[in-house]
Amino acid sequence: MISLDGSLFIQIINFLFLIWALNVVLYKPIRNILIQRKEKITGLEQNIDACNSDSKGKDDAFTSGLKEARGKGMGEKDALIQTATDEEKMIIEKINQKAQADLAEVREKVAKDAESVRISLQKELDDIAIAISHKILGRAF
Repeated sequence: MISLDGSLFIQIINFLFLIWALNVVLYKPIRNILIQRKEKITGLEQNIDACNSDSKGKDDAFTSGLKEARGKGMGEKDALIQTATDEEKMIIEKINQKAQADLAEVREKVAKDAESVRISLQKELDDIAIAISHKILGRAF
């Protein structure tokens, strides 16, 4: 039979001391390490989430900035093309006007030259006609 004597109290005290010693030496440090690890993992997860949202925001901003820059570039390109087309039309119009003026000047000069040649040929023609008539008739007037 089991007798309840003073050794039972010593065993209870020994058991409580062992639990306290294990708690102080083994369990609390392990629990503290587990708590620190959990806090570190939670902090890293929050950093990852923050970085993901930040990178998504930056990616969206980059994409919208790129679209805006492309739109602005296309607008400037169209404006430059329109300006170049207008300048080209003006230059071609000036060249055409100058060519028309030069053509009119050349036509006028050709007409004057033709008239002066016609007049000189008319004088020579009269002289030649008289000379031919002298030779055909064989006499002088």
